[in-house]
Amino acid sequence: MPILRSLTLVLGAMMCASLSASAADDYKLGPDSKPQEGVPRGEIVTGKWTSKIYPDTVRDYWIYVPKQYQAAKPAALMVFQDGRSYVDTNGQFRVPTVFDNLIHQGRMPVTIGVFINPGEVPAAEPGQKPRSNRSFEYDSLGSQYSRFLLEELLPEVAKNYHITSDPAGRAICGISSGAICAWTVAWEHPEQFSKVVSQVGSFTNIRGGHVYPALIRKTERKPIRIHLQDGSGDLDNLHGNWPLANQEMAAALKFMGYDFKFEFGDGGHNGKHGGVILPDALKWLWRDYPKQ
Repeated sequence: MPILRSLTLVLGAMMCASLSASAADDYKLGPDSKPQEGVPRGEIVTGKWTSKIYPDTVRDYWIYVPKQYQAAKPAALMVFQDGRSYVDTNGQFRVPTVFDNLIHQGRMPVTIGVFINPGEVPAAEPGQKPRSNRSFEYDSLGSQYSRFLLEELLPEVAKNYHITSDPAGRAICGISSGAICAWTVAWEHPEQFSKVVSQVGSFTNIRGGHVYPALIRKTERKPIRIHLQDGSGDLDNLHGNWPLANQEMAAALKFMGYDFKFEFGDGGHNGKHGGVILPDALKWLWRDYPKQ
């Protein structure tokens, strides 16, 4: 009898675990992430950039221009790392569609979106693949990536579009290593970017990013608003534990009195949860920005 009871408990536990696993990470996009009738659609412009700050690297980028944009009025700005994933209207984030809907609703300002891929070093010989510069650019602390944005790419964008210089109207977003990169840009230059969206952020020891919770606690609070997202199924490897690292970030931000929101789900290291809550994250991020 004890053996049978133990077996029943084990099978029950296995069944619960199986149900839990199937339910986990099961996020579905809402109406704000889908095209809506009567909503004006923005335009996507493509470009390619060869960097001097990251020598020998070439990257693709995309610019979203909302239908409501008027050159006489400065538009807000939002920058996205891993731009191809965010600009894809059939992907997990579908940012152009989300922007179309929220701008039309008046839930966020008229915003120029800049979607930037990490740099690649072209192949030295035919048949070889280009070398990705992603981890070096995104996971490194310091101001190099900020300089790339502020001295190279954004001035190029500003040649054609009237963008606000007010940090309250400038946001930056990323997933994984792109998320810690977004935070680093705002941390280094809060006078340029005051809003951050971090999705499954890599605040772990890939290139020293695990120090941020301690830095936040020991540095005078900076004028940054941040929306954090992570899940219990995120990574745990030699670089660190992503769920714990994001909880450490949230605890440090709370301790220092930052304007932040932390959404912790059951997802893994992907954009499913972050994509589904992106419209609400943007509404929260821009909640008090002046209507245009």
